[in-house]
Amino acid sequence: MNDPALSPQPPAPVVTTARVWNLVWVVPLLAVLLGGWMLIRNFATQGPVAQVTFDTAEEIYAGRTEVRCRSVKVGMVTDVGLADDLNSVVVRIELEEDAAHLLRRGTRFWVVKPRVTGAGISGLTTLIQGAYVELDPGNPDAPRESEFTGLETPPATSLSVPGRRVVLVTDEAGLLVEGSPIYFRGFEVGRIEARSLSADGVSVSYNGFIRKEHAGLVNSHTRFWNTSGIDISAGAEGFKVRTPSLQSMLSGGVAFGTAAGAHGGELVADGTMFRLYRDEDEAMGSSFDPTLKLLLLFNQSVRGLAKRSPVEFRGIPIGRVTDISLALAPSPGDPRIPVLVEIDPSLISADAAAGTDPSQDISFLRKAVASGLRASLKTGSLITGALYVDFDYLDDAVPAELGSVGGYHSVPTVYSGFAQLEARLSALFDKLESVQFTKAVDEIAAAAASARAMLDDPALRELPANLRRSIEALESSVSSLGPDGAVQGDLLRTLDELRATLRSLKSVATTIEEQPNSLIFGRDPAGSPEPKATPADR
Repeated sequence: MNDPALSPQPPAPVVTTARVWNLVWVVPLLAVLLGGWMLIRNFATQGPVAQVTFDTAEEIYAGRTEVRCRSVKVGMVTDVGLADDLNSVVVRIELEEDAAHLLRRGTRFWVVKPRVTGAGISGLTTLIQGAYVELDPGNPDAPRESEFTGLETPPATSLSVPGRRVVLVTDEAGLLVEGSPIYFRGFEVGRIEARSLSADGVSVSYNGFIRKEHAGLVNSHTRFWNTSGIDISAGAEGFKVRTPSLQSMLSGGVAFGTAAGAHGGELVADGTMFRLYRDEDEAMGSSFDPTLKLLLLFNQSVRGLAKRSPVEFRGIPIGRVTDISLALAPSPGDPRIPVLVEIDPSLISADAAAGTDPSQDISFLRKAVASGLRASLKTGSLITGALYVDFDYLDDAVPAELGSVGGYHSVPTVYSGFAQLEARLSALFDKLESVQFTKAVDEIAAAAASARAMLDDPALRELPANLRRSIEALESSVSSLGPDGAVQGDLLRTLDELRATLRSLKSVATTIEEQPNSLIFGRDPAGSPEPKATPADR
């Protein structure tokens, strides 16, 4: 058994105070502080967020699709999701802190990607870089907004680009689309930015943009017209064919200008509305300011005459036709065709131009009608058969006065052209029908009786038999001259004797030519003649 006294005693414990601070805790503490600072800085420096609604999310990816303003990155797409109505998508865009001022009313968003339209090809650079969302900021003075509706097609120009913006209104869209060019004297000065159908569906509106350097060309006297496609028209002036540029034929186009003589127009503000006319002729004709309407009553067909047909005075345009309707007739039984025209009397005479009120124009017309001013229908084109109204002074005009029909003043009308020729031919036939032909018929009957008595004469009846005998005698005489006739034989014998005589004469002529003295001494014997002996040899 062990003795406790002999057992070794344990040493006394040493008690020390623990340290409150230890270097080991520095690292986690710094990590917590750094994380908190980064979290606070992240919330403090987080840029504004915008929600943009698109029809589809094509080419839009969260965390990959950039948001740019004039090709400068200003944000990133952070989320893409379906809208509550499942008919569209909502794209969450986070902009950089210094880009907060870009989100305001009027800001537009659209996806830039390759597009092929009638106006051209765009977005080819995205084939390499990828699609991105373009931001076009609105008016700097507009209030801030965070929810927007994205555009499915890019606008033709940015809102920040200076220039003149106008609204063009027409009845039919035609070939005009967004991006169609706007021309002035054949030079491109702007673009069509957008188009829309009116709420009542009766008109189409276009937003047009004219660049700043050409904005001064648009004033209160400016007229816009459509240049889309090939324009072929036929009227009183004949056929007209207009062929615009190839781009206008494919994507449409608009041109504008000012009518001749229109000066001093005032510059217009942005958003001014203009009428978009069908063609240049209609646009330039719209500047015509008629001061007087006249009702003309024609006693002939008006086929070929139409609304807006020209009204001329000796070839000078002074107005146009506004209506052709039997409802304007002075009475239900009146067979005349009413034609309502509007004219500018100052274009007929300088005296009318001096008038400042309609009463002076009426006074001028009253004097002109008394002096022979008449209205007539004339053919403007034999090919199309189009008619126009012509005013002119006639020397042989039947006296007349300026009339009044249905609240309109009326100028007397006359026949002209083919209608006048038809009337004259009809009058001629009427005169021929009224001529008495009794005496001529009696003379013809007497001549016929005399001819019948001559044919009944016996001597005339024997005339064919005598004529036949004469022909037989003539045939007998002629037959003696034929190949088997006596005259033919005598003639052949005579010709043979004539030939023999000619041969003899030829022989004599030859002898005389060889021996001229043969006429005196005679012809030498034939063969080798011996020379005659001289007197000395005898």
